[in-house]
Amino acid sequence: MSDSEHYPRLSPFRAGLACKCPRCGRGPLYSGFLTVAERCSVCGLDLQKTDSGDGPAVFIIFILGILVVPLALLFEAKVAPPMWLHVAIWPAVILGTALGLLRPVKGVLIALRYRHKASDSGTLDYD
Repeated sequence: MSDSEHYPRLSPFRAGLACKCPRCGRGPLYSGFLTVAERCSVCGLDLQKTDSGDGPAVFIIFILGILVVPLALLFEAKVAPPMWLHVAIWPAVILGTALGLLRPVKGVLIALRYRHKASDSGTLDYD
């Protein structure tokens, strides 16, 4: 029997952004800040097979580059603050935003891999 006969088809974006199991949507996806749990505590899905690789970090770098660089340039053009203020503001903004986005973006990519049964080897990774 397949997963779809036992579990409802969840939105990978909803499950991923909530950092929940991609199969049941109830169990926690992480056991630490970015450490994926061994198994879902609700449905028993083996989550150790999931690997999002560098995808979440790459997406976040692109998103932050698109958002922060124009904001910094606009801030410089409108306010013309001293350089130390740029050094104080932008690393904190970048670090805070990156850390805030990393868990949900990684969760979405893991949920999308589960939904589409993606693997690096071409075989099914999930039960």
